Amino acid sequence: MTQVTAMLVMFVLYGVLPAAGLFLGYRGVKKLTAPKMLEYQAMPQLGYIPEKSLPADVRTALAQINEKGEKLSLIYGDTNNDGQIDDKDTVNETYIMIQNLMDRHIPQAVADYRRLHDLDGGRADTTKIKHSNVTGKEALLDVLGTINVQFDDLLNASYHQDGQKLLATNRYLQQRFDTPVTPNQARQSIDMITNPANIDATDNNRTIVIDSVKD
Repeated sequence: MTQVTAMLVMFVLYGVLPAAGLFLGYRGVKKLTAPKMLEYQAMPQLGYIPEKSLPADVRTALAQINEKGEKLSLIYGDTNNDGQIDDKDTVNETYIMIQNLMDRHIPQAVADYRRLHDLDGGRADTTKIKHSNVTGKEALLDVLGTINVQFDDLLNASYHQDGQKLLATNRYLQQRFDTPVTPNQARQSIDMITNPANIDATDNNRTIVIDSVKD
């Protein structure tokens, strides 16, 4: 081993490796001790906020809104039903409203509360706002509660709208067949497929026959 090679090895062993170890150790400790940030898929703008900086009931309300917001974004944003929201979908007013709430209004409300809290410790949780009967925390919860109720209404509307589509499809199919199927017969047919054990052993030869289809 030449003198230059020996010096290079010594430099790596006693210079580079210890420095790298200290750096990685520092990064590891910093990561372990760093506060846990909020993680809401539908509201990534809140990702810079430490969890501990918000009360538990506020985080619970945000989690509920996040869950409902994800569902609503797909319902009203994925207009071509391909499982993703992209340029192929048609933008509608309801989807824009949902996104504005999650991208702008909710983060702004949370930021306003945090400024109130930072002004004087727990004052935002105990002191009534002038000319009102609520604290800063209660005002924030009122905002989140209003959005939560609106999201519930949208989910209910979507449920009934899609349900009506299913009913209309069934009425159309019933009209196409010569022998209409009663709801009880339809459910029994599905039950035979999904629960073979429920089929009557004495009725193994039973078949459902559709005679013809109207043109």
